[in-house]
Amino acid sequence: MTQQELADKIGITRQTIGLIETGNYNPTIKLCLKICYALNKSLDELFWEDKNNEE
Repeated sequence: MTQQELADKIGITRQTIGLIETGNYNPTIKLCLKICYALNKSLDELFWEDKNNEE
C-alpha cells in the first residue's frame, strides 16, 4: 500500500503519513488506531519501540 492509498483510506494527507514514518509527527491515539485498522495490525506491531534498539 502506498502512502497515498493509506492516507486516502483514513482521511489524512500523504504528507502526514510521511511525517509519521520519519518521526517528525506524533499522531494522536485515534489516528494511530485508524492506521492500525487500515493495515490490520496492532498498535504494538506498528508503534512499539524497543528501548534496546534506540540510537
